[in-house]
Amino acid sequence: MGTIQISLSDGTRAEALCSLLERSTQTPVLRAERPDLESACVAVLDEETFQRLPRPIEYADRIVLITRHDAMHLKEAWEAGVHSVLSEQDPLNTVVLAVLATCLRSGTRKPKPAAGPPGP
Repeated sequence: MGTIQISLSDGTRAEALCSLLERSTQTPVLRAERPDLESACVAVLDEETFQRLPRPIEYADRIVLITRHDAMHLKEAWEAGVHSVLSEQDPLNTVVLAVLATCLRSGTRKPKPAAGPPGP
């Protein structure tokens, strides 16, 4: 399945989120200074970490972004392909729900069938 990677500049908030997630799922939760989106089922990022990611962002659908809700930040997240954007003021329980939903989406994804000749 992968890991849940937490990359928040606020260490206290990151630890509290890790603790909540560890009680909510069997998926391994770890702190990551630089998230590895390929191996993560979800990466929780703040604006600072999000800005450091190379563009274009692969696996942007695995990101839960916590940012300010202003037009510039929301537009940038949308254009990058991020599906889950939360406000810095949202409670951690809301973040946990977004993380678990993202994990479920990434874990149930099926590869597209290869195009082949039509059947008889």
